[in-house]
Amino acid sequence: MIKTSARLLRLLSLLQTRPTWSGPELVDELGVSPRTVRGDIDKLRELGYPVYATPGAGGGYRLGPGAKLPPLLLDEDEAAAVVLGLGGAAPGSVSGFEAASTRAQAKIDQVLPARVRRRIDSLQAATVIPNHSGAEADPDVLATIAAAVRDQHRLRFDYRAHEAAEQCRTTEPHRLVYAGRRWYLVAWDLVRSDWRTFRVDRMRPRIPTGPRFTPREPPADDLIGFVATGRRIARFRYRAKVRVQLPAADLVGWLPDGIAVEPVDEHTCIVHAGGDTAHILAAHITFIDADFEVDGPPEVLAALRAIGNRCATAAAT
Repeated sequence: MIKTSARLLRLLSLLQTRPTWSGPELVDELGVSPRTVRGDIDKLRELGYPVYATPGAGGGYRLGPGAKLPPLLLDEDEAAAVVLGLGGAAPGSVSGFEAASTRAQAKIDQVLPARVRRRIDSLQAATVIPNHSGAEADPDVLATIAAAVRDQHRLRFDYRAHEAAEQCRTTEPHRLVYAGRRWYLVAWDLVRSDWRTFRVDRMRPRIPTGPRFTPREPPADDLIGFVATGRRIARFRYRAKVRVQLPAADLVGWLPDGIAVEPVDEHTCIVHAGGDTAHILAAHITFIDADFEVDGPPEVLAALRAIGNRCATAAAT
C-alpha cells in the first residue's frame, strides 16, 4: 500500500491525463477502496485543487481550473518532449517568450532524474534548431486574435500591408497559423468578400471586437498549405486568380514558380498566379492548356490581349 502523500500525487497525476475518471477506474488504478478514493478527493479539494464530481452512470471525477497551478507529473517521454519543445521555443517568434522558455527549461532541468537528463542531453546534442529570422508577434495581439477566433467575434484591425499604407480591415477570423517562422491569421475579409491571410506582426487589433458571426466553410482543409500559397504569391508585384476548365490534378507538377492550384470540383480548378511584371504573369497564364477566365488587374488583361494578338498575327503569316 502506497503512503497517503504519494497516493495523492498519483491521483492528481491521473486526473491530469484524462478529462474524466470514474470512481471504479480510480479504485483499480490506485489499488484502494472506494472510500479511500473519496477521502483522497476531499484532501485534494482541501489543498485548493478543484475536483468536480458528476453523479450518474456517465459521471465521474474531473480536475477543473483553479487558483493554483497543480504540480505536473511527467513520465520520461513527456519530460523529454517538454524540454525539447522549450528549446525550440527559445528562438521563437513570439515577443518575450524566449526568456520565459529559458526560465521554464531551467526549472525542469533542476528536478530531472539523471537517467532522463542523459537522454535529453543526447537528443539535444543530435538536434539542430534553426534561429528565428522573422518578425516577432506581440503575445497580447495573439491573445486578442485567439479570443476572437474562439468566441466567433468579428475582428477589426489596422493592417500595414507590404509597401502599402496602413488600412483598417474588418474580418471574420478563422484560425491562427504558424508557417515560415511567422504567425498568420486566416480570415474572411468582409469588404473584399474573400478569404485573406494576414501577418500578425503587421496587425493592430481594435478593441472591443465586433459582433458574433456564424463560421463559414474554411478555404481549405490544409490551412498551412493555404497560407504557404498566399506567401508564395504575395511576393510578386502582380497577382491574378484564374478559373480553369481542367481538374487540378492535371495542372499540378508542371506549372512554373509563382502559380498554385486550388481544386474546385472534378472538372474545374482555381489557379493563383503571380509575376514581377504584368507580361511575365500573362505569359505564365498562357502556359495553361485549357479554357480559362482571368480575374486580375487591368495591366495583366492588357498583356494577355497583346500576347494573343501577337500569336494570332504570327499564325496568320
